[in-house]
Amino acid sequence: MTAIKRKKKTVLRILCGVLLTLAAVIAVISAVFLVRGYRMYRTAIEETPLAEKVASYQNNASYTPLSELPDIYKEAVIAVEDHRFYQHPGIDPIAIGRALWNDIRSWSLKEGGSTITQQLAKNMYFTQERKLERKIAEVFMAFQLEKHYDKDTILELYINGIYYGNGYYCVWDASQGYFGKEPAALSDYEATLLAGLPNAPSVYALNANPELAAQRQEQVVRKMIRYGFLTEEEAGKIIDDQKEAA
Repeated sequence: MTAIKRKKKTVLRILCGVLLTLAAVIAVISAVFLVRGYRMYRTAIEETPLAEKVASYQNNASYTPLSELPDIYKEAVIAVEDHRFYQHPGIDPIAIGRALWNDIRSWSLKEGGSTITQQLAKNMYFTQERKLERKIAEVFMAFQLEKHYDKDTILELYINGIYYGNGYYCVWDASQGYFGKEPAALSDYEATLLAGLPNAPSVYALNANPELAAQRQEQVVRKMIRYGFLTEEEAGKIIDDQKEAA
């Protein structure tokens, strides 16, 4: 028995040593990427201060205030992109945890769990490449956005700085280009359709893949039902009205 106990203790010591070593390695690697991400964030914001970047968006001739957008469009964007937008501080730990788990299972960085604020930070300052230090820099920038601007302003900036396909980089241009009307005049169907395009603009662009865009619109509506923005009856009416118009 004594020999068996000694072997068990030895195995436990080895296992504990391996786990501690692994934890130390992970901590060091995490610290390295954290420092790199912070430096990337600092470099970006020192080159172009946040207020200057925001002003460049707001001074665009096509910039559309949130008050001039249909409520259903704003709700559709929130439902499909970041349904906890008005509750989180710039990052969504639940979404990050889910995305991280899916990434681990697939051995990739396919999912980022990015909030609207993080996406705005990325679009304002960083590239689309999937690198860990860029994601960390994006988080630091998201916190700065949340610190200096309210949620409505962040949503407004986001909507005015995302790509809708076919060369349209803001909601005004996309509304005029695809439907020939101002955003305020969008029908419920058009608004929910437009809200789904930025997820994959080259795939869902109306001029290229109208059928895929319509499928994406259905996904947007289902999300709106799921998160309480629409009832089943209201969602059905949107689809029916579009069929009648067509």
